[in-house]
Amino acid sequence: MEFFVTANGIPIHISVSGEGEKKTLLFLHGYLETLYIWDDFRSLLPAGYKSVAIDLPGHGLSGTHSQCNDMKFYSDVLVSIAHKLKLSNIHIIGHSMGGYIGQRAIKEYPDLFVSLTHFNSNPYADNPDKKNQRLKEIELVENGRLVQLAQIAIPNMYAKQNLRKFDEKIHETVEMCETHDPFGISSTIRGLMTREDNVEFLRSTSTPIMFIFGDNDNYLPMDRANEIVASLPKAKYHFINESGHNSFIEKPSEVMNALTIFVESIQ
Repeated sequence: MEFFVTANGIPIHISVSGEGEKKTLLFLHGYLETLYIWDDFRSLLPAGYKSVAIDLPGHGLSGTHSQCNDMKFYSDVLVSIAHKLKLSNIHIIGHSMGGYIGQRAIKEYPDLFVSLTHFNSNPYADNPDKKNQRLKEIELVENGRLVQLAQIAIPNMYAKQNLRKFDEKIHETVEMCETHDPFGISSTIRGLMTREDNVEFLRSTSTPIMFIFGDNDNYLPMDRANEIVASLPKAKYHFINESGHNSFIEKPSEVMNALTIFVESIQ
C-alpha cells in the first residue's frame, strides 16, 4: 500500500506491507534512490514483519527542506512518520546515506528505534576532499545535469563483474532520478556535508548495530570497511562476496539471511 503523510512539515511518500506481528522494519534508501529500490528485497521478507519504506526528503515523490536536509531534519521526519502510523519496535535498515540518517535517529530517539543495520554505509563525516566533490555535484544538479550525474554514480554502485547482470536495474534507477526535485537533491547534498562523525557514538551506544559490506564496493573499499570493524568491535558484521555498494541487490538472499538473523536476535 502506498500513500502520503505530512511529516515534519512536508509530504512524504510511503510504502507499507506486511502485518508486523513481530517487528517493524523501516527501510531508508541511499542518495539518488527512491523507495522502489527496495521492492525486490522487501519481497523476500518472511511472514510476520511489517515493512515500511519511504522516499526520503529531497528524493522521489516526497517534499524537501528548502535549504538543507540535514540528519536532524531527516530523523525528525522518521519520528513524525512513526507517530502517525503508530509504529513501535522499529528496526532501521539504511542503505549508504540511509545509514547516516539511522545513526542520527538512534542518537536522538533511542527508545523508538531498537536497532540499526547499515547496508554499505559508514560512520564518518565528509573529509575536505569529499566536501569539494559534493559542491561540484550541487553545481551539476542545479544546472540541469542531475540525470548525467546519476548515469555516472549509479553504475559505480555495483561490482564491475555484476554490471551486465543488473543493467536493467541500473537503467531503472537512473530513470527514477527524473522524479527528484533538483533543489531537493541539492538540499540533501548540503545535509550530507554537515553530518558529524559518529564513531564515538556508535562505540558507546547500547543500540544493537550491524554493518553489511561488499567486497567490491567502489564507494566503501575493503580497507575502510576493515577500519570500521577495528573501530567498532561491539557491532555485528557481514562481508558479502562478489558485491559492490548495492549488496542487497547483488546478493539479496545472503543479505536477507544476515538481516533476519540479526533482527531476530534482538528482544
